[in-house]
Amino acid sequence: MNTDIRYIFFDLGGTFRVIREDPAYLAAAKTKIMELCGVQEEDPCAWFDRVIDKRYDQYRAWALKFMCEAPEEVLWTRWLAYDRPRDLILKNAAELTYQYRQTKGIRTVVDGGAETVKELCARGYTLGIISDLVGRREVDEWLDADGLRPYFKTVQQSSITYVRKPGPAIYYYAMEEVGAQAENCCFVGDNLNRDIIGAKACAFGMTVTVQYDRSKPLKLTEENMPDAKVYTFPQLLDLFPARGQVDTGKLILPTDGQ
Repeated sequence: MNTDIRYIFFDLGGTFRVIREDPAYLAAAKTKIMELCGVQEEDPCAWFDRVIDKRYDQYRAWALKFMCEAPEEVLWTRWLAYDRPRDLILKNAAELTYQYRQTKGIRTVVDGGAETVKELCARGYTLGIISDLVGRREVDEWLDADGLRPYFKTVQQSSITYVRKPGPAIYYYAMEEVGAQAENCCFVGDNLNRDIIGAKACAFGMTVTVQYDRSKPLKLTEENMPDAKVYTFPQLLDLFPARGQVDTGKLILPTDGQ
């Protein structure tokens, strides 16, 4: 592990942002998707769960296998709504993708997340985002709405690069944009088999996993073993007191499976 860390990259879902479920919010998004597809059903939620969500499972298996993300138009015309009028789906593809994301819940920054990011910047670290997700619109809107855009010098999304973690290319795009060398980079994520394996494949100087739910033991292997773990996002401030100086005395090592 390299203690001269100057760049910290974050995963989004499950790491920097978490989902809060709201049944009415989810139902509204499912209804909107049905309307955009030109479908008439008495129960939009049942139709969505039966048709769109099951097809998305097939798409996700394909995306994970090839470590790629399909453009929105391809996602809907090939995978999710291939039996609907093509011209209609092409016209609505961007909005359909946006609404699909909303069917999973309301995404909010994790407790202490914004404050931690701002403090890490103040301590001299260069920050970035490397995230797997469908859709081009949501992240830009969120960064502007929460006033967080100035704190991230690179935002790499699989929906734009068409590369998913653990494919190394998306990490390289982030490093290239900020002028970083891998040995001076840390990646923080919640998924050992995507976030950590990908960063280690690029020879990142450090990897950290977040484990917000301590009741779920980590399934550690030699390949996905991070250098440290945190139980809350603000604990990152204990690891990085000043730019380039990892405090190894405060590392929580992921060796106990908890």
